Amino acid sequence: MKLTLPENKIISYLRSSYIELKKVTWPTPKETRNYTLLVIGISVAVAAFLGLLDFIFTIGLEKLISLKG
Repeated sequence: MKLTLPENKIISYLRSSYIELKKVTWPTPKETRNYTLLVIGISVAVAAFLGLLDFIFTIGLEKLISLKG
C-alpha cells in the first residue's frame, strides 16, 4: 500500500525532527539548576524593583492629590 502525499510529508517531518534532536546539546542537570536559579533570581529582582517603583509613584500621586484637594 502506497502512502498518500500528506502522510509522506508528516513522516518526512518526523524523521528530520528526530535527526535534528540527536544533534542538540542538552544542558547538564547542574547547568539546568543554575539557569533556573538565575531566572528566578532575576524575576524576583525585577518584581522588587517594579514594586518599589509602584510604591513610590503611589505615594507621590497621593501627595499630589492631597495638595490639590
